[in-house]
Amino acid sequence: MSLLNELTDNASFDRLVIVSNRLPITVSKEKKTGHWQYNQSVGGLVTALTSVLENKKGMWIGWPGITEEADLSGLLDQASDELGYLLKSITLNKEEVDLYYHGFSNEVMWPLFHDIQSNCNFDPAYWYEYQVANERFARTIAENITENDYIWVQDYHLVLVAKELRRLGVTNKIGFFLHIPFASPDAFVRMPWRVQILEALLQYDLLGFQTPRDRNNFVYCTEAVLKGLKVDTRRQVATIKTDDRQIQVGSFPISIDFKDFAGVSASPEVTGLASQLTRAMHNRCILLGVDRLDYSKGIPEKLRAFRNALERYDDLHNKVALVQIVVPSREDIPGYRSLLTEIEGLVGEINGEFSQPGWVPVQYMFRNFERSEILAYYRTASVALVTPLKDGMNLVAKEYCAAHVDNKGILILSEFAGAAIQLWKNALLVNPYDIEGIADAIYRAYNMDADEQTWRMRKMRRSIARRDVYWWVDSFLQTAISG
Repeated sequence: MSLLNELTDNASFDRLVIVSNRLPITVSKEKKTGHWQYNQSVGGLVTALTSVLENKKGMWIGWPGITEEADLSGLLDQASDELGYLLKSITLNKEEVDLYYHGFSNEVMWPLFHDIQSNCNFDPAYWYEYQVANERFARTIAENITENDYIWVQDYHLVLVAKELRRLGVTNKIGFFLHIPFASPDAFVRMPWRVQILEALLQYDLLGFQTPRDRNNFVYCTEAVLKGLKVDTRRQVATIKTDDRQIQVGSFPISIDFKDFAGVSASPEVTGLASQLTRAMHNRCILLGVDRLDYSKGIPEKLRAFRNALERYDDLHNKVALVQIVVPSREDIPGYRSLLTEIEGLVGEINGEFSQPGWVPVQYMFRNFERSEILAYYRTASVALVTPLKDGMNLVAKEYCAAHVDNKGILILSEFAGAAIQLWKNALLVNPYDIEGIADAIYRAYNMDADEQTWRMRKMRRSIARRDVYWWVDSFLQTAISG
């Protein structure tokens, strides 16, 4: 029996209830028939949580991704039967999604917690709708739980859920995990609703963060903003005592399903695709960037660093190529459209300046990719450039390592990515704002001998394999149970 199954078999709760902004399925309407259909979401988080939910006959509560009124009960019943656990949906109309999700979640919480305060829009209408949406989630939870359920709320969209549940009289144990960084105190105090946010977070029983730095930022913020707290940080899991409650606060770095990534990467399909890519790139040294379109990912800075490397190191010419994959995201937001324009402009400038017959330095793609394609690029790339300005974890870094079943490949990693806490010894750490520093790291990676590559990659892969996504679930729930 796996550790995960042992944990859930012996758990002190009857059922696990996961709450997230989105359900683990995507609902859409068939164009021809007009009937509603669904597709299962993929990824390590869903896979790991599914194991616990199946074992505990659990429930997942979230928004199905549509803004029109629709009776989805039959579809959700069908999906529940297929998944092995219950699905319950939240209804949100277009205005609510615009204000709660696109507004407060992604124009206030996201930039503030990534220390990009200049992108914050502290619109009071956003805050009002964020409260309304969190209350609606709480009411749906309260209507569907039993007294011995453990409720695990996911991420920054739903900070207020525990407060609303307590107001409704719910006494269940409630945990919360923040997948993005927690803001530094200097940034957080700019939040007009800082007191309400912190008081709401202190209604959870266990708060989980990606790194010790994020955990400490939260503790520092509570001490700076709220009065009368008793804080004990002597243990790995800190405690905060209020007049009537004790809250556990720990760091639980999320990860990937390492065995799955490694297994699929070694499959004949991915191996064949990787061989085709290697031939298409004329066996050059491939630098790879895989980023969602977002200003926190540092894509323009990465491109400028690559240009700097070409300017300063002539022997890279015709020998290296940067494959930059940008996954579409939030293109309807003006700031993201401007970012896309900047990225495409930089790609054009670099290729215009350095291209030679048979060599285009930047291969740029803006689209969604199948998983097998991404894994083939991971396998092909000699170097991964993972250089976000700030990131809660950044699983691309771990996916790249897991995919390199040959123990080759070099990871250039931002020191401001959560993954750096785990991988700093064997990745090449860089400051994402240091253009010349990244360029120097590119040149170092290009000249790194095979033996050094192998021992660095082997150590990173072992570390990721030990602390995979199942370890993440185990460590959080074990703390929740023991607390």
